[in-house]
Amino acid sequence: MPESNITLAHKVVEMVLANGADASDALVSDSISLDVSCRLGKLEDSERAESRDIGVRAIIGKAQAFVSGSAIDDDALRQLAARVVDMARTAPADPHCGLAPVAMLAAQYPDLDLADTSEASSADDLLAIALATEDAARAVKGITNSEGANASWGKSTTALVTSHGFAAQESGTHSSLGCAVLGGEGDAMQRDYAAHSARHSEDLEPASTIGARAAARTVARLNPRKIKSMKAPVVFSDRVSASLLGHLASAINGSGVARGTSFLRGEMGKQIMAKNINVFDDPHRQRGLGSTAFDGEGIATKPLQPILDGTLTCWFLDCATGKQLDLPSNGRAARGIGSPPSPSPTNLYIAAGEKSLAAMLADMGTGFYATELIGMGVNGITGDYSRGAAGFWVENGEIAYPVDEITIAGNLQDMFLHLTPANDLAFRHSLCAPSLLVEGMTLAGL
Repeated sequence: MPESNITLAHKVVEMVLANGADASDALVSDSISLDVSCRLGKLEDSERAESRDIGVRAIIGKAQAFVSGSAIDDDALRQLAARVVDMARTAPADPHCGLAPVAMLAAQYPDLDLADTSEASSADDLLAIALATEDAARAVKGITNSEGANASWGKSTTALVTSHGFAAQESGTHSSLGCAVLGGEGDAMQRDYAAHSARHSEDLEPASTIGARAAARTVARLNPRKIKSMKAPVVFSDRVSASLLGHLASAINGSGVARGTSFLRGEMGKQIMAKNINVFDDPHRQRGLGSTAFDGEGIATKPLQPILDGTLTCWFLDCATGKQLDLPSNGRAARGIGSPPSPSPTNLYIAAGEKSLAAMLADMGTGFYATELIGMGVNGITGDYSRGAAGFWVENGEIAYPVDEITIAGNLQDMFLHLTPANDLAFRHSLCAPSLLVEGMTLAGL
């Protein structure tokens, strides 16, 4: 029987120490994934992948090195251990490197229900659901072509072992379903999509729902108009509003703050959002796509509230960035097999507001309702924001007609201060936000 991930991690850590390292940790991860796509009612692609990888860190004094590989026999592990120690001996000093404090290591692991224990999906299962999704979309009047549908399933188990006593692993599954279709003819064609992902396949929306939604979104975009350049309020739909949350997450990442490259670097303890805004990061959400009982350094995770009534309360920190900022880690280290830990949120979300989307559009009166954002014109140092967008023009509080090929611009600091959330929050991703109204943005059109 193959050795467990924890056993392999223990073995390579011991080899690293035997080669002269002062401290070490190792990640071992195995994964299996199955992906099936179809187009126009026929199978287009089917892929299955299996892998097992190991990453190890050696620390000598105040220097560290990382090495990764996929061979797991004893000879390969010995070579890996020798190589990482040799690299650590010649690495430059890093005063902030080191293993997590023992007192902060996780000792209890809440059951987060991240792994679906039902029978794994087969290629035939995935093809059937992908076909049903595309069929539901193509059956809608106005749909003239398809980019296809895709269904996937995967499972992974990752173990972390450190030389100072931490050893644990987490397993998780992931199922997803999506479809993209086109409507109209010739130069007037429009495209849109719908998708859903979940830890457990039973939590996925039905194929008919996803297909019908993709089609409805596409048809709604037909015959778009242009608008003149102006200043106007913008409602970011719940499809795209989490992107604003992503910009916040980047700005309060301890790495950027420590380097002085975040536009919020001097704002700790200050009001940076409207007073009715609260932002939470919950690593213990049941079946959450970003849930975890311990972070990439073995530290116990706990819920955080980065924004309390509009006020910035914390950065996202791992041990190294915490040392740079003279703060303890708050259990937000994320880590790849061959890379050092770095701060990252888990399940980050903006709390829902009180008004429905319809009420928010009615209150807005006239403005732009954004359903798609294009490009990444965001300056993390200054907060300047400029992105291509498509969506709908709103008049007298109601959607009037589709709009495309415009640019919306502003500055994130000002946008955050003039943010109003709707009540349509849904936990569909690791970053989640309700529809968000932002006052006074610049729209560049004709």
